[in-house]
Amino acid sequence: MKTVTFCIQKGGTGKTTSALALGHGLHKKGYRVLFVDLDAQANLSFSCGVDLLNLQASLFDVFKGRASITDALINLDKGLDILVGSIDLASADREFTSTRRTYMLREYLSDLENNYDYCIIDVPPHLGVMTENALTTSDTLIIPMRADIYAMQGIRQLKGFIDEQRKYTNPDLKIDGILLTCIKERANLTKALMQPFEQIAEQLGTKVYKTSIRETVSVPETALNKSNIYDYAPQATATLDYKAFVGEFLKDNAIKKSKTK
Repeated sequence: MKTVTFCIQKGGTGKTTSALALGHGLHKKGYRVLFVDLDAQANLSFSCGVDLLNLQASLFDVFKGRASITDALINLDKGLDILVGSIDLASADREFTSTRRTYMLREYLSDLENNYDYCIIDVPPHLGVMTENALTTSDTLIIPMRADIYAMQGIRQLKGFIDEQRKYTNPDLKIDGILLTCIKERANLTKALMQPFEQIAEQLGTKVYKTSIRETVSVPETALNKSNIYDYAPQATATLDYKAFVGEFLKDNAIKKSKTK
C-alpha cells in the first residue's frame, strides 16, 4: 500500500478537495483506495457522505484505545473505504502525550495495508500531532497551494516540520510535488508567477506539477451533494484538470493493482 498525505498549514488551498479527487480518480482506474481523515473538521468524511452525527467510532476513539481500527472503517464503494475523523480530534495535541503518539496511525494501518493499493490522508491545516502521524506513516507528500503570493507564507515552517519528521520518524518521506489550485479561469500562470513556486519546489527538493487546478463552482457543489467530482460534474474544468493530475501522479507512483476482495 502506497500512502500519500496532502499537507499544508493553511486553509482554503483545496487540500481536502484534492485528496478526494486523487482517491476517487485512483479508484475509478481500478485501484483499491483507503481514505484517512485526520482533520477535526472531518470535511473529507462529510464529503464522502458519512453520517457524522451517528458514528460508531472515529479515529479518535481508536487512538484512545476504546475502539478497534475496523470500528472506524466505513465502506463507501467496492474497493473504496474511509477511516473517519471527528471533532474530537481537535483535542489530539493535549490528549496524546505518550512517546508513541507520533506512531499511532502507522501501528493501526499495519493491520489494513494488505487490503489496499493506495491510502490517501487528509490532515488539519496546522502542524500538530495528527500531521506528525500522517507524515510518519506516509511514503510521499503532496503540497496543495493557491497560486498567489500569500500561499508562500509559512513554507519555511513547513519545510522545517518535514525535515524534523525525516530526521526522527520517517527518513524515507518524499515530497512528490506542489499542486497549484484555485486558478482563476481567466488567469494565466505567467513565468513571473511560476518562478517563485518553482523556487519553493527547489528548496523542498521537489517539483511543481505540470497540471494546475482551475477554480469552478462545481467543486463546492460536489461537496454539498456528497458526491465525487468525476460523477457530479464530469465536464467541469476542475474535473478535467484533476483527471490530468491523477495521470501525472501515476507516472511516478503507479503500483501493481491488488486483487479485489
